[in-house]
Amino acid sequence: MAAPICVARIGGAHGVRGAVKLWTFTQDPLAVQRYGPLATKDGVRQFEVAHARQAKDHLVATFKGVTTREEAERLNGLELYVAREKLPATDEGEFYHADLIGLTAVTTADAPLGRVVAIHNFGAGDIIEIAPSHGATMLLPFTNAVVPTVDLAGGRVVIELPEEIEGERDGEDERPI
Repeated sequence: MAAPICVARIGGAHGVRGAVKLWTFTQDPLAVQRYGPLATKDGVRQFEVAHARQAKDHLVATFKGVTTREEAERLNGLELYVAREKLPATDEGEFYHADLIGLTAVTTADAPLGRVVAIHNFGAGDIIEIAPSHGATMLLPFTNAVVPTVDLAGGRVVIELPEEIEGERDGEDERPI
């Protein structure tokens, strides 16, 4: 069975009747209502969305059984997950971040680079983080030019290392302070 996928994070309380701010990690933010009960990563606690509406950059949601501001405040920071099977299939060239974590990273010459440890997005596109067997992790753009091949069945990604990585000049490993 595949690991559950994080689809949302609960923020602070909204109002006095148990509503919360809910940040979703789905293409359609309101899709969290269609997945059935959402669970904590360990599966111990489950939450069913009773109502959700779009706000500026998040949802305002209520969960069944959460009726007071105090109850809502205790949920702040919880991440909510669903079983991988409940999510829609991806199209060609699309991946869930969770599918990429743990894949082996190799160069186009098949030399080992390390393992994919995270996918980040700081607002300017996805970044793939690769941890080598020793040394600092590498952060590279997750683009077709840098990651031309994602082989989920083979458990690997192929990386076309950029010729120059910002901060490296003539053998220098670090940018001067």
